[in-house]
Amino acid sequence: MAIIPLVRCRDMAASIAFYTQILDFECIEFDGGDPCFAVLIRRGDRIFLSSHSGDGEFGLAMVLPVDDVDALFRELLDRGMKTPEGTASPVHFGPTDQTWGTREFYLDDPDGNTVRFVQGPR
Repeated sequence: MAIIPLVRCRDMAASIAFYTQILDFECIEFDGGDPCFAVLIRRGDRIFLSSHSGDGEFGLAMVLPVDDVDALFRELLDRGMKTPEGTASPVHFGPTDQTWGTREFYLDDPDGNTVRFVQGPR
């Protein structure tokens, strides 16, 4: 049984661009219109994007386990990922060793949903 995150979006074009151009997902289904729905896939894992009012809340967090968080961080910077300015948590600025044994960095999508890339525990 697969568990598929449902990510709420305000601007589907911006969200699809973020997930496909920065995070290397492929959009395999998009119904267009407004509200709308899209299915994205990356290395066999799927996420659903939706602008329907009853589908989820803005500000969710999803965890993506990775083998090498530092290499992925560099790869995403090369693709155009921007780190935040200001007072965001340290984990938003780059890979951080957490006290619970994982190494992580966080990235917010255009709607404030957080993608947490997690390696470990070490």
